Amino acid sequence: MRFCMNCGFNLAVAASAPPAVAATPAPAGAPAVASSPTGPQVAILTALRADKSEVGSYPIHNGTTVGRDNGGIFAGDSYLSPRHATFYQRNGKLYVKDEGSLNGTFIKLTPEQPAELLPGDVFRIGQEIVRFEPLVAQPPSPDGVERLGSPSKGYVGRLALIIGRDVTGNAFPIPETGVHIGRERGDILFPEDGYVSGLHCRISRSPDGRIFLTDLGSSNGTFVRIQSDRDLRSLDEILMGQQLFRLTLLT
Repeated sequence: MRFCMNCGFNLAVAASAPPAVAATPAPAGAPAVASSPTGPQVAILTALRADKSEVGSYPIHNGTTVGRDNGGIFAGDSYLSPRHATFYQRNGKLYVKDEGSLNGTFIKLTPEQPAELLPGDVFRIGQEIVRFEPLVAQPPSPDGVERLGSPSKGYVGRLALIIGRDVTGNAFPIPETGVHIGRERGDILFPEDGYVSGLHCRISRSPDGRIFLTDLGSSNGTFVRIQSDRDLRSLDEILMGQQLFRLTLLT
């Protein structure tokens, strides 16, 4: 069994999928595509194996929607939604929009470049899926009773592990000074996850109170789930379902 070096997912599906250069018609009864591809091809989406060798490619036009119903490099991935994400152009840039997929669309962070974490943002390191939850004081009940809770002075939020659909496991507090995450070094450790680097990433707080996530040059990368439309650059790596893709812009 082989696993993705960037996310830890089982790559048996990707390794066995045949290369594809055109979409396979969706089966009868599949949901209609919200937008139809138009104009010339603008990019290539390439599926990657764990060693970064290419499995197959798929052409991207303005308005192309990809998902399990497309077949080819997407076929057989049970973690990929039938209509997963749409790629479209606007003002000369290419964007990706998640189509409400169950497992989300993740973009790999550029190492050493802080990315702001917003309330509810989800990111992935190795096989760990983590949600950022800011610390927000709860108001009194309607009858004026204050809510009990452990002292929170000096903390700005917590990181909650997502272990299933709408289910969280362990949670780790984030102090004002921030935390480092890794397999061997840091404040939060995942010693059994071989896809997490010794020192993988950092959560920090800026002077204005915003929270940032920074990949510290990890071997397998840090991926953040997009919450809204996201502009893309050539060679961006995108995680959808069990597969890792590389985007190559043609214009």
